[in-house]
Amino acid sequence: MEYTDLLHELLQEEQELQFTRFTNETALQIGCRIAEVVRLENKTVTVDIRRNGQQLFHYASPGTSADNDEWVLRKSRVVDRFGHSSKYMEVLLKSTGRTLQQRFLLDPAEYAAYGGSFPIIIKDVGPVGTISVSEYVDDHRLVTQVLREFVGRQEL
Repeated sequence: MEYTDLLHELLQEEQELQFTRFTNETALQIGCRIAEVVRLENKTVTVDIRRNGQQLFHYASPGTSADNDEWVLRKSRVVDRFGHSSKYMEVLLKSTGRTLQQRFLLDPAEYAAYGGSFPIIIKDVGPVGTISVSEYVDDHRLVTQVLREFVGRQEL
């Protein structure tokens, strides 16, 4: 798949996976659902959900480490900075052949443009936070799969 097509798909996801509201209870339910999906698959994950700089949910399953905590923070900083998923930024940078440090002068110890952090987007408002995971096989897919369940319920 071409970078252009994948970038378009990732932007479409951001348009589709928007909330009408996002409460602390929403964060708890999404975080627990992500942990449940991973547990059922016998995998490991660190989950971190933040809204406007406040950590609303954090879980680290057995088999993860403090390194995973750093990865979710580094990925979420990318989303906070650019307003797009960390996967989108990863693909965008690959398409240009440059790193975050080369293109935006960002310290790789603080920012990581790798899939696994997705913006919490409120319709008609914009990004207000992040849902981030680290360690799962396909971090981006895990987050978007669970978000589809929750966004679909809000529209009923």
